[in-house]
Formats: sequence, structure tokens, C-alpha cells
Amino acid sequence: MDQSRYGVLLVNLGTPCQPTPKCVKCFLSQFLSDERVVDLPRWQWMPILHGIILNTRPKRVAKAYQSIWMEAGSPLKYYSLKQQEALAERLQQRLGETVPVELGMTYCKPGLNEGLEKLADAGVDKVVVLPLFPQYSCSTTGAVVDALAATLKQKRAMPEYRLIRDYHQDAGYIAALAATVRESWAAEGRGDKLLISFHGVPQRYVDEGDPYRAHCEATAHALAEALELTESEYLVCFQSRFGKEPWLEPYFDETLEALPKQGVTSVDVISPAFSVDCLETLEELAIEGKQEFLEAGGERYQFIPCLNDRDDHIEMMANLVIHNAQGWER
Repeated sequence: MDQSRYGVLLVNLGTPCQPTPKCVKCFLSQFLSDERVVDLPRWQWMPILHGIILNTRPKRVAKAYQSIWMEAGSPLKYYSLKQQEALAERLQQRLGETVPVELGMTYCKPGLNEGLEKLADAGVDKVVVLPLFPQYSCSTTGAVVDALAATLKQKRAMPEYRLIRDYHQDAGYIAALAATVRESWAAEGRGDKLLISFHGVPQRYVDEGDPYRAHCEATAHALAEALELTESEYLVCFQSRFGKEPWLEPYFDETLEALPKQGVTSVDVISPAFSVDCLETLEELAIEGKQEFLEAGGERYQFIPCLNDRDDHIEMMANLVIHNAQGWER
């Protein structure tokens, strides 16, 4: 075996295998049991999770998944697999040799172990781990590190690996985001404001040292600069809050409700925290957000899709991999 050969493990959060209450319950059980995601004491949280949430939430969430489910399956998994395929092809083109690329999910299948096993079978003993979370958070990338450590703990021979912690200000990432906005403006017209929405986390996480909010604001500022926006032409907000404790503000839903009263009746919405379209973008933003805005008096609402497997996004990912694999090439 060529001991210098490296491969890539793309990591995304995960998804139910089917949009059914049973599959959603299995996914939520894994996801919400992770102490990185909900860090309440286990004696306090587990009775709530298993006694209330997993008995009430799966049916409602399954219905939301059904509204965005594709013929090919889960959008998150579909686009993540498209990224895997496209990145492998791009690395082959750039380097003139095969670089194995596999996909692993923090929760559900395919798992991290499955991805690592496939890389090992391909003769890889050095791995670039690329979590598909541009901004670092303890609840996303931190959870990947924990899951990776737990997986490697079971192996006699573990690969050398390099983790790409974040890429929230990467020039290629910002350029790709800006391109999607310009393309939307050209095709659909331009709204009064650009809403840059990020997935929220509890405010307490940031207070305790998580750099997530700073990363989000840096991404938003860089995107606004690339688009030559003034401060009055865009807003940063946070979506998907859960539970009763304070999360990062301003809240996306409350912002949508308030804007028409301020005379803002036309908005464009982008969510740079997501590498691929998923429930939080296709249902929460594209469907639910539009309904909330129009009901509040808004007149035009344009959702801008995630980067998914766009060519410029794949090129950015290839650049990240090649940079982080320096010294591993023969």
C-alpha cells in the first residue's frame, strides 16, 4: 500500500432515511442525545427528550420533511453525495490522480465509521476531514470531533488526519455566496434588504466561548462587502431556535414579522451556514418564512438556494483540501 496516499472525509450533520415519524424519531433521538447539541444535565434532559419530545415532535417534523422530500430522497443527503462525487472529479482533474472522497454523517447513515472504512479499503491512511459547516460551533464541528474520536477509539490502526475547523472567511466561499446572490438578483429582481440568516445556538454557548456568532458576523460582513452593500441594505439574523432559553438574536421569524411594519416589503433570503439545502432552508426558510413574511404584510420574498454542488463551491472545497494536504503528496 502507498503509505503516503490521502483521502477526504466530507462530514454533514445527518438526516432521517425516510420522511416518516419512525425514521424521524430515530434521527432526533441520536441528534438530541448529543451533549454537544443539548448540554443540560442528563438526569434533567433525558426524561424530557424521551418522555415528551420524541413522543410529540417526530410526527410534525416528518410532515415538514415530506414537504421537501425529493424523488432521490433527503435533499441533505442527495446534495452531500453530489458534492462527494463532484469533489472527487475536481481533485482528479486538478492533481492528475485519484483522491478517494467519502461521505460520513454525525448522526444516522452513512456514519463516520462507514466513510473511514471505505477510505481504508481504498488504501488511505491519511485523511483530510472536512465538516460542511463554514462557521465553527461546538454543536456542529465540535460534535464531529467527538464522533470522530469515538470512532477512532475502536480502531487498532487509526489514520493520520487533519481537520478543517472552519472556512467562514475563505475567499472562494465568499465569492460563491456573492455569485448566488447576484444570479438571483439578475433572474428575480432585487429586494429592499438581503436577510442573511444563520442557524441559531443558545446565547449561553457564545457567552461560554463558542466563536460561532463572531464567525457568522464575519461571513455576513465579507459577503456584504463583496456585494457592495451598505449597512442599511442587509440584516443578520438567526433561525431554528429550540426550547425556552435565550438563543442568538435577532430571531429570523420575529425579523420577518417586523420588517413590513418598517416599510420593508421585499426581501431576499440567504443562509450561509448551510453547505447544502435541507429542512432548515427548504422548509423553514423557503416555505414557512415566505408565508410568515407575506402574512405580516410583505409583498415579495425570494429564497436564494445553498451552494450545494455549484462549480465554484466545489472548486473552493478542492482548494481547501489541497491546501490542508500539503506535505502528503508524493
